[in-house]
Amino acid sequence: MTDAARLLELARGKGIRIATAESCTGGMVAAAITDVAGSSDVFDRGFVTYSNAAKVAMLGVAQATLDAQGAVSEPVAREMAEGALAHSQAGLAVSVTGIAGPGGSEFKPEGRVCFGLAAAGRPTRTETVEFGARGRDGVRRASTDHALALLIAALGR
Repeated sequence: MTDAARLLELARGKGIRIATAESCTGGMVAAAITDVAGSSDVFDRGFVTYSNAAKVAMLGVAQATLDAQGAVSEPVAREMAEGALAHSQAGLAVSVTGIAGPGGSEFKPEGRVCFGLAAAGRPTRTETVEFGARGRDGVRRASTDHALALLIAALGR
């Protein structure tokens, strides 16, 4: 059973719908979930907010947060996840924002990805994972897998 299939099984069992808010993964988390037949009873919607303007317009991320922290930051990941929850019918949302590469900087290197996990009635969690310079495809795939694992863990409680 794939991670996405396991996620859908857990969410279905708890009657929870899921939303995603993605930047560097460009919809790969939503695609992984919707690749599973029958996902429509669990997956509510996905937001691909690649630009900062999209993060503000679609998710309600504060421009002040983007200006102060940059798009690749836990505060932005928090606001993305909370925005996905607020702008959907979901009870659980994950967000992904990072530097897939190539490139990056000394302060925000390739492979740094920030995640947010928002659930109705629970405090929002954030974390940063350093996947390293494994190439654009490698960072995006690892980020997708990590986002699915976060959702599964949240439903496992």
